[in-house]
Amino acid sequence: MATFEGRFTNTAGLRIAVVVARFNDLVTAKLLSGCLDCLARHGVDTSSTSSQLDVAWVPGSFELPLVCQQLARSGRYQVVITLGAVIRGDTPHFDVVVGEASKGIAAVARDTSIPVIFGVLTTDTMQQALERAGIKSNLGWSYGLEALEMGSLMAALPPLD
Repeated sequence: MATFEGRFTNTAGLRIAVVVARFNDLVTAKLLSGCLDCLARHGVDTSSTSSQLDVAWVPGSFELPLVCQQLARSGRYQVVITLGAVIRGDTPHFDVVVGEASKGIAAVARDTSIPVIFGVLTTDTMQQALERAGIKSNLGWSYGLEALEMGSLMAALPPLD
């Protein structure tokens, strides 16, 4: 019986793209900071001259899937991380954005066989979003760990025929 698991070490050669929504950047910038901290502490070069990591900014969470798709199809990255924050308001806009972003991001992963980490916070209030982006804990760190694990796991799996 073969058992496949991802690891958090030996990150050399792992190319990661992070796509960040600018809308609610008070939250998403904190998620990005936590994510980059995690990646750096696990050996990923996060410097501005890094050839291991690229960051793309998009207007909002609705635009995440399109840019993820282009990056995943480029063949340059082994994993893509999405970071966004959608906060419920008084209109159904929240449901539309969350639904389309989540479906689109999942479709990119399935269509390209590149792991895409879903790092889009969906909260009822700004306070909840801020708590998840650093006041209590920073989920950006968790998204970074998920990327390392999935990148490693995909490399360990047998190739497709």
